[in-house]
Amino acid sequence: MPGSLFAVSDLHVSYADNREILDRIAPHADDDWLVVAGDVGEIFADIERTLRLLKSRFREVIWSPGNHELWTHARDPVRLRGVRRYEALVDMCREHGVRTPEDDYPVFDSADGPVTVAPLFLLYDYSFRAPGATTKAESLRIAYESGVVCTDEQLLHPDPYPDRDSWCRARVAATRRRLEALPPDAVTVLVNHWPLLRAPTDPLWYPEFAQWCGTELTADWHTRFRAVAAVYGHLHIPRTTHYDGVRFEEVSLGYPREWRRRGAAPDPLRLILKGQP
Repeated sequence: MPGSLFAVSDLHVSYADNREILDRIAPHADDDWLVVAGDVGEIFADIERTLRLLKSRFREVIWSPGNHELWTHARDPVRLRGVRRYEALVDMCREHGVRTPEDDYPVFDSADGPVTVAPLFLLYDYSFRAPGATTKAESLRIAYESGVVCTDEQLLHPDPYPDRDSWCRARVAATRRRLEALPPDAVTVLVNHWPLLRAPTDPLWYPEFAQWCGTELTADWHTRFRAVAAVYGHLHIPRTTHYDGVRFEEVSLGYPREWRRRGAAPDPLRLILKGQP
């Protein structure tokens, strides 16, 4: 049986119930690939242990960081911040054979032909503003007044950038250049922890939270870079949607209190592409 491309995100392995689900994640065939679209956990050792485990099971593991991996958490003995923490995560992944946004994009032989799988790290720039806000400052004020504030404001440090939106803009510019350098006929699967456009945030219970969920700078990337699928997490609203004829897959497991509302312990793997027979 040919290998397939699967995806998952938001494993949040600090929760014991999620670790039990992690123990059951397994390939369906020897040649299966796995995309991990961020938020494995907050503690460096937990992230390493999880990705090493998944790499021992799947032919290829492709990781994009989420905001939780980038936190400098009080319980984490690894005290690196910002870019230095991200670089340390990349080095760790490479040591275990896990592909990252800093590596060459691998090509998956799908049933419909070769597809470039592009793991991205783009962050957010507060351009998904709170309702009624016209500036970042106003959007943040509305969030703080409503009590809906992402923990990133305390734990995700942008060093050496002055703020997270500056880091986001630098990542978007560098990533756009890499995607523009792909062959003009290359089709892609774009993998980013945060959705590439705002529309997937519409179901959020608290629309103020959207400002920590992406950037308007990537709103046309799914069509511009010929995506057959865009994979993301972060929202903890697992579902399949379509925008401009492109399939968007939100592949998060989420917190136990969330997935329990949807029924029994889930199989979080989402099929993205079938392999070449």
